Amino acid sequence: MGEIGKHKPRQYKAAIFDLDGTLLYTLTSIASAGNAVLKHFGHPEEPESAYRYYCGDGADTLVRRILDKAGDTDPAHFEEGCVLNREVLKANADLGVRPYEGLKEALSDLRARGFLLGVCSNKPDNAVQEVIPEIFGPETFDAVCGQREGLRLKPSPDMPLCVARMLGVEPSECLYFGDTGTDMRTGRAAGMRTIGVLWGYRTEEELIDNGAERLIGTPCEIPDLPGVRERR
Repeated sequence: MGEIGKHKPRQYKAAIFDLDGTLLYTLTSIASAGNAVLKHFGHPEEPESAYRYYCGDGADTLVRRILDKAGDTDPAHFEEGCVLNREVLKANADLGVRPYEGLKEALSDLRARGFLLGVCSNKPDNAVQEVIPEIFGPETFDAVCGQREGLRLKPSPDMPLCVARMLGVEPSECLYFGDTGTDMRTGRAAGMRTIGVLWGYRTEEELIDNGAERLIGTPCEIPDLPGVRERR
C-alpha cells in the first residue's frame, strides 16, 4: 500500500495494536455472544458477517446496535443484554478466534528490532488479558489494556496513552495499528502515527476518511514500514 499525504520520517520505539480485526479474527466469538442476547429476547439472530459493523466501539455499544436493529428499545433489555453479552463473551472468549496469517512472524520481527509491543482494545479488560497470552504467549506483548474503570473507550485516547505510559515511551514514538475508523481517530487523538490494516472488519474508505496515515494490506508489510525497517 502506501502513504496518505506527507509524513516526516522518524524512528519509532513502540507498536500498539487494536485487537479485534487487527491482531485476531474474533467475529465468531462476538457473533455468538450477540446472538445469545437476541435469542434471549426472542429476536432473529444476525449473520456473523454483520457483526463486523456492530463491533469496534465497546461491548455495550454492540448490544445497543443489535437491539436497535431488532426494533427493541426497552431500556431493561439493554441493561440485561449487556450483562448477558459479557457473560457469553467470557465463556466463549476463544471461540473461532485466530491470529491473522503472518501476524505472529511480524510481531517476532518487531521484537527482534527492539520494539516494545502493546495492545489496546475496547473489549472488556479481563477478556483481553486472557486471550492475548493464550494466543501469542506470555512474552510477546509488553503492555495490554482493555476496557477498564477510569479509562474512556476509544476513540478517546485514554487507553493508548495508558499503554504508552506502561511502555515508557512518548506517544509520538508509537505506531498505532487498527482496522476501523474508530481506531484511526483514536491514534490521531493520542498523537500516534496511524496505520490502517485492510485485512480487518472495515473498508479502506472508512480508514482513509478517519485519518489513516498509511494503509497496509498484509501483516508481512509491517516490518517494511518507514521508521521500522531502519531500527535494529
